[in-house]
Amino acid sequence: MNILKTTLLAAAATAAMGGSALAADDDIALSFNLGAATDYMFRGVSQTDNGGQIYGGADATLYGIGYAGVWVSNVEFNNGTDLEYDLYAGIKPVAGPVNFDLGVYYYGYSNQPTGSHEDYVEYKAAASTAVGPATVGATVFYSPEFFGKTGKATYYEINGAIPVVDKVSVSGAVGHQEIEGPADYNTWNLGVGYALNDHVGFDLRYHDTDEHSFGDIYDAKVVVGVKASF
Repeated sequence: MNILKTTLLAAAATAAMGGSALAADDDIALSFNLGAATDYMFRGVSQTDNGGQIYGGADATLYGIGYAGVWVSNVEFNNGTDLEYDLYAGIKPVAGPVNFDLGVYYYGYSNQPTGSHEDYVEYKAAASTAVGPATVGATVFYSPEFFGKTGKATYYEINGAIPVVDKVSVSGAVGHQEIEGPADYNTWNLGVGYALNDHVGFDLRYHDTDEHSFGDIYDAKVVVGVKASF
């Protein structure tokens, strides 16, 4: 699924898997990531037909407030589409204890069938803040023309993460996807992240939705992932 996408989806899911940045100068910092998982989950729905995922990306932080990046992953829609590439950019202003994230994402797909209209754009507005040792947040994504030209779509999410012991954190999210027509559903995830070191992290996460009738890609599943950042 994807002119500029988020997480990586599920910001809460990556709480323990952050990476270091390579400073190009005082105004621009670059970072890179590679990862693999037993499934590619996007808002509770498998994007690889319940198969494995390999992904990678690059990010630039600009002047301490702006960001831009690219991310690619294999997908499997059983129609020839085999690659997702996401382009995104935005700003992350801070107001008191609240961190904001305002961005735009483009989701593109390679080898998609003619007329499938899988590419799409989303706009993001998110806010998060510390509550004791935890971080809690809320995010809204809006697309004027969603995947497959299914019309307007909005995704709402609340999420949180908290460290529990050294190198281990627990995080989760609850979301609601609204799509024009009878395709709305709720989703949630809960998992544990382990930071092996400053560059490598693991994530074990349970995902589910309330619409298993949409197909087995909406079914409950446990996903194991590893991510390296540098």
